[in-house]
Amino acid sequence: MAMEPELPINSLLKGKIPGEGTGIEVKKTICSICNPLSHCGIDAYVKDGVVIKVEGTKENPHNAGTLCSKGASSRQYIYHQDRIRTPLLKKGDRGSGEFEPISWDDALDLIAERFIKLKEESGPESVVFFAGYSKWMRPFLKRLAHSYGSPNYTTESSLCHLATVLAARLNYGSPAGVPEISKTGCLVVWGANPFYSNTSKVREILDARERGMKIIEVGPLLTPITAHADIHLRIRPGTSGALALGMAHVIIEEGLYDKDFVENWTHGFEEYRAYVKEFSPAVTEGITGISSSLITKAARLYATTKPAAMMTGASPTVHHTNGIQNHRALTALIGLTGNYDQEGGNYLVPPSYVSVPNGVVTREAEFVQSRPWQEMPPRIGQDVYPVWCKMAPEGQAMHLPFQIRSGKPYPIRAMLAFGLNHRMWAGSDFMLESLKMLDFIVDVDLFMTDTARIADLVLPACSSFERSELKFYQEQHVIWTSPAIKPLGESRSDADIIFDLAKRIAPDDSLMGQGYEACVDWILEPAKLKVKDIKKHPGGYTLKDVKMPPYRKYKKKGFPTPSGKMEFISSVLEEAGQDPLPRFKEPVLSPRSSPEVAKEYPLILTSGARLPMFIHSRTFRLPWTKGLRPDPMVDINAKDAETRGISSGDWVSLSTKRGAIRVRAHLTEIVSPGVVNIYHGYPQADINLLIEPDYLDPISAYPGFKALLCEVKLITEGMRRM
Repeated sequence: MAMEPELPINSLLKGKIPGEGTGIEVKKTICSICNPLSHCGIDAYVKDGVVIKVEGTKENPHNAGTLCSKGASSRQYIYHQDRIRTPLLKKGDRGSGEFEPISWDDALDLIAERFIKLKEESGPESVVFFAGYSKWMRPFLKRLAHSYGSPNYTTESSLCHLATVLAARLNYGSPAGVPEISKTGCLVVWGANPFYSNTSKVREILDARERGMKIIEVGPLLTPITAHADIHLRIRPGTSGALALGMAHVIIEEGLYDKDFVENWTHGFEEYRAYVKEFSPAVTEGITGISSSLITKAARLYATTKPAAMMTGASPTVHHTNGIQNHRALTALIGLTGNYDQEGGNYLVPPSYVSVPNGVVTREAEFVQSRPWQEMPPRIGQDVYPVWCKMAPEGQAMHLPFQIRSGKPYPIRAMLAFGLNHRMWAGSDFMLESLKMLDFIVDVDLFMTDTARIADLVLPACSSFERSELKFYQEQHVIWTSPAIKPLGESRSDADIIFDLAKRIAPDDSLMGQGYEACVDWILEPAKLKVKDIKKHPGGYTLKDVKMPPYRKYKKKGFPTPSGKMEFISSVLEEAGQDPLPRFKEPVLSPRSSPEVAKEYPLILTSGARLPMFIHSRTFRLPWTKGLRPDPMVDINAKDAETRGISSGDWVSLSTKRGAIRVRAHLTEIVSPGVVNIYHGYPQADINLLIEPDYLDPISAYPGFKALLCEVKLITEGMRRM
């Protein structure tokens, strides 16, 4: 048998083939650009200390060798010209954008000096600790904040997933549970777009679809999952709560609810039943825009398919001025139908580490709370949003600009932030100007962002390719990553920054004093795992004999609510003076609630839906991803565009009562007539500038990003795309 001729070295190099001859080595790591449930395994092809190619790790059971557009752009992310390479100290006035290099020791000593002085002058509560993306460093930052003495650990979860958790806890005392897709007969996808936000989960959904699982999709937009759905309930933005109550009406009136669960394990059912009587299919059609026959069909399918599960998005159902009650109404359907903590339903699995539920028992919750809340002053927002601070383990960052300005109940003077982006706040200019009022701002980031430019001190962070971290997957896979390349310039791991600061501002924390890996070992002790052992598997490994929690745990322990049962009437809300029923209210700005405003601004604006190449603002600067949509665009239905003389690609003015931005028109059936949609975070077209800072849910403080009123007008004929 003839031997295959060896390829010349130039061909091997051109093909980026690893081996001794080419000097190319494959190193295992992860992509951490998006959310912690979706960090994919990465094979980094490294030559001479530079990543020259990335592929998905085939043996990683989560992504099985696949990568989305964001992960595929990792090299552009790592080596972008905006990467911060050295600690930088502000020169001149705040916001001038002028900085000078400073050593790491001098930078950390400066932070310690300022924070110790602030603690003496105005108390540790005057310093805010903030975590944006990514989330991997959060356990250590939260502990640092509390060990320093500040209750004011805050995160971007102040407008992301925590409100959905809060709403579910008001019903069940616990989260709503994970949809057990592999075992369910019907999946309700409510306000979620896994094709764009959790691509690795899509394989599981489509496999289940092929074996016969039914899909009900709920949301105002057409998404990739729409084509696979048996029923699409295309609601008017802001009316999820009404639809859920309408479905409950059908389920109760037709006797399709789980009578055993309701009779034995719920509180307030009769009051709830009386309230949902108001939401007949005909009434619900008038509110949501969905035909009464389709509402009835969906309710019957969900209630009669055993088991059935519900998948909700991180925030679309709570980004409303009535968001908590909306989400309470839809998650109440899980218990009403007996699918809570049920096999094939919504299975309650506590998070193991950094939000990932996989059955592994750890001590993360004990680790992060190094000082009890009662030993610290009240958190930011506790006086205005008491339910949030009762149910969520952090301050409410949406209230931060208001407390900075008022100084009540105490002054906020400084901020240590990791990945701070002022554009995530409603009224983003209001937040930016509020930040400028602080005495001292430290921002840790990979890139010199617009927010970093107003900081007093900017510290360069590593990408996931340049650091070590622990990562759990829902598939019981675990990995401790090793740096695939050396840190760019003088950039450092967030964990190293936090632990070096702990030595300076929280020296009494003996556990943090032992260092990063020792703290991770302490967290993992119940699981009998150690960092040194996980390190032996560079690509990670799948844990064996993980004991998953039993189903229907409430049968032994009851529910962790004041009544010990699932609560259709929330005891916590009642005590706080809020409506205890999941009562539906129109968005503050809608055609029905604000008809006078709608005369001038007749279109419903919804913002923040996913695009496959963007995650918030993190990949806007990358040529590959930005090239897929180089200009900010507003999705508008062709019927609405025609009445306004707008063609696809035209420059248009998108306006609300608060202001206007300039964007291109994207004519599409993704949105219904009367609705427009825009992606958030574009620096040159920041949609949050058009939203009032106090356009918030009164319980959670979440902004009403998903439903308000606007108008779209053609700017000039001469600017039409040719």
